[in-house]
Amino acid sequence: MNIDPATAPPTVDARSPSHHLATQAHDVWERDVPKPGYVHGYSPVEARRLNDQADTLAALLHAGTVYPAGSRVLEAGCGVGAQTAHLASGSPGAHITAVDVSEDSLAQARARLAAQAPGARVRWRCADLYELPFPDATFDHAFVCFVLEHLKDPEGALEELRRVLRPGGTVTVIEGDHGSAFFHPDSAYARAAIDRQIQLQSAAGGNALIGRRLEPLLSAVGFTDVAVRPCTLYADRSRPGLVEGFTRNTFIAMIEAVRDNALTAGLTTRTEWDRGIVDLYRTAEPGGTFHYTFFKAVAVNPGSPTDAQAAASRSRTASCG
Repeated sequence: MNIDPATAPPTVDARSPSHHLATQAHDVWERDVPKPGYVHGYSPVEARRLNDQADTLAALLHAGTVYPAGSRVLEAGCGVGAQTAHLASGSPGAHITAVDVSEDSLAQARARLAAQAPGARVRWRCADLYELPFPDATFDHAFVCFVLEHLKDPEGALEELRRVLRPGGTVTVIEGDHGSAFFHPDSAYARAAIDRQIQLQSAAGGNALIGRRLEPLLSAVGFTDVAVRPCTLYADRSRPGLVEGFTRNTFIAMIEAVRDNALTAGLTTRTEWDRGIVDLYRTAEPGGTFHYTFFKAVAVNPGSPTDAQAAASRSRTASCG
């Protein structure tokens, strides 16, 4: 598909560290657009999207994440329990504590676990990730999935996780990176729609490109033996489950959901936005392809040499399948 450069929508260099909102658009956003800390909101539609995403990506993202029976595991930012269900299924003997700042999300998480894993050992707590209500060295392991991307201070959250981990304990962090989205047919309009979501998430204090930063983030707060692995997803007509579960129901649905905020902030026009969404859906049709990379990091809270070496050995067994 050929697009006249003179009429193509403006694109944002989402890969540049100097990326910022245009001043006028930012002013409109600050004045008129509601800004929850979680840019995607808390609607029932978003809850379904999160559950679809978790179920579709479980084999890719949870491979190798198995905690020993009796171990104390903290899931930070559990949301509606989309990932909790898979954690509990993969480590049935572990004692999982799942925390989130939203009571409504925790209620949905409890209901999901009751239906999918009724015997799971999960304790629920409403808590701020920056001020966890646990003593030092409470947990053996921590698990964080799709959380840091929404935080204004990811380093502060990681420091708090390190505080509640015992010496030699591990943290597993999984994040995406919207800059890794490549697709066919290519479209400047589709890429611009993705850029608008990146901008809105940035304005809300998050970072949709944070996957590429996991190693420096973890190292900066004192974790050691940091191992980061790319978890690449590729969907085409030979993988209809991924086309439906990820391309349509996870990624495109996520971009579609920020339409009203993007328009209110003056970041796009209705014509440009609608064209971008139509072009994104073409990647899910026969002949279309979609590529995305998640990043999975496992790191050790340094303690005694023996504990750290044992934890590092366990961390290297984690993979993306």
